[in-house]
Amino acid sequence: MSADLRHRVAAVLLTAPADTVVSHLTAAALWGVEVPLVDRVDHRVHLIVPTGSRAEGRRDRSVHRTGLGEGDVTRRGDLPVTTPARTWRDLAGVLPPQALLAVTDQVLARWCGPEELAAQIERRPTGRGVARARLVLPLGDPRAESPMESITRWLVHAAGLPAPELQHVVRTAEGGFLGRADLAWPQARVLVEFDGDVHRERDVFVADLRRQNALVAAGWVVLRFTSADVLGRPDEVVAAIRRALRKART
Repeated sequence: MSADLRHRVAAVLLTAPADTVVSHLTAAALWGVEVPLVDRVDHRVHLIVPTGSRAEGRRDRSVHRTGLGEGDVTRRGDLPVTTPARTWRDLAGVLPPQALLAVTDQVLARWCGPEELAAQIERRPTGRGVARARLVLPLGDPRAESPMESITRWLVHAAGLPAPELQHVVRTAEGGFLGRADLAWPQARVLVEFDGDVHRERDVFVADLRRQNALVAAGWVVLRFTSADVLGRPDEVVAAIRRALRKART
């Protein structure tokens, strides 16, 4: 939690109704959960206010009116905030499925198990986002290491391709370590890697090339994508993976 975010939230709460709780995107930020595909320019603080409150949204806040159940609220530092599980359920109502999968992976990795998220669906089995929550939850995996990996995995799922293994370790016939892949189809010997900004650093770039050469020499197909590919050309990403898997079957 950054000091700037904490101070902004505290300032908004000073003029919010009693029993207001920090929620949605702001709660996610307080829990250290990165939410992709959202407007980074929007710095409003998201709040759940009592249902009878007359509070309205302003330039600095977005107001939500929805009931809070027992166990839905805790404190992060000195701030009242929805729990990670409740935050996930609220975000299911406002995020597209690929972004929700990225949130799900992070929540499962850091804060709670799938049974707690399933309990949130059972508490609110109707209403906005429930179908999306039911769709995404079974796909959640705490082994995902970045939101873009999660979004790539959603593309694979939505295209009807076989589910990949995450963080698959590749070894030589003698058992030596060759590398670890973000997504892998071991039987097809196909790997997918997401290259974030760190991969542009010289030392990382050189290591990536050496590792890729070793994997290709060992008979693996290595596909590498960036955020520009995953977000800007998703159909081409899916087509490349599909071609590689299809070629492995021939």
